[in-house]
Amino acid sequence: MSSKKIDIRSLKKNELIKFLNDFNYEPYRAQQILSRVNSQQIDSFEKITNIPKDLIRLLDENFFLSNTLIHQFQKSSDLTIKFSIKLHDNLIIEAVLIPTEKRITACVSSQVGCSLDCNFCATSRLKRIRNLESYEIYDQIMLLNNESLKSFSKPISNIVFMGMGEPLLNYNNVIDSIDLITGNQGLGISKKKITLSTSGIYKMIKKMADDNVKFNLAISLHSAIEETRNQIMPFSKSLPLEKLIDSLEYWYLKTKIKITFEYLVWKDINDDLEHINALVKICKRIPSKVNLIEYNSIGDERFISADQIWIDNYVNSLHENNIQVSVRRSRGKDIDAACGQLANKH
Repeated sequence: MSSKKIDIRSLKKNELIKFLNDFNYEPYRAQQILSRVNSQQIDSFEKITNIPKDLIRLLDENFFLSNTLIHQFQKSSDLTIKFSIKLHDNLIIEAVLIPTEKRITACVSSQVGCSLDCNFCATSRLKRIRNLESYEIYDQIMLLNNESLKSFSKPISNIVFMGMGEPLLNYNNVIDSIDLITGNQGLGISKKKITLSTSGIYKMIKKMADDNVKFNLAISLHSAIEETRNQIMPFSKSLPLEKLIDSLEYWYLKTKIKITFEYLVWKDINDDLEHINALVKICKRIPSKVNLIEYNSIGDERFISADQIWIDNYVNSLHENNIQVSVRRSRGKDIDAACGQLANKH
């Protein structure tokens, strides 16, 4: 073990077993330790009461237990709650609880800041400081679940990776966190109730398909015309639309899970028949549904919500082509908790 301490939860179970074996401890001790450190109920190894004191000393010498805490929260008039969550190194991420009659959805972050440069999104103006570790994402969800029980007397029912960051640029940690949260020590939530939203990292979409993940996939699309998409999401110049579409066809072929396209409609950007027809064409290639999302202004004059007639035109054209479509009204706008507004403002 190096002289520098690491968080014990960064070890996989087999790695902890190997470490313990080097000091002549039985493999079952690893499960005893991990079940307690993942429970969110202890802040020191001394509180693991079913292991010997010399093992507690060994853990103290080699590892630490990081703390993830609710820093602040704001409640919206529509009952949405936005949380600032402080990590062990004092960095802040944001997450949101969105209640409806039928479900409680947790919108969670995967990075501190964001790696991308979508012009219409406040989060993209924060530079990416670092990826979240798998146990930090797990902690974030467990904290939100506790808050859901307190505020709504119900546990989280759905999880969306639509907070800060691009999940597919933190792939291993996101996948590990989903395994933790769907496991017995987590919430035991079905992977079918989890949605990962990506801006379209096509190589990683293919990897997810090969890895046979069971959760849902949403694509932050906003234009099915390359030139427009490159203007509003400049990073996409290195991620050609055709390669993204190929990866989505591959995803469906391997997983048989329908894709959701997330789509904002702006005045004088994509509010015309050419853009509507391009979207319909893509949806006909891939089994999919479309979420038309209400735009939440971040003060950039280039981006103004399209007139209602164009939203209706999109809906009508998609319906005429037997493509499932819904118009999603934003929640938590009054506390900057809606899509594209998470920017650590309090």
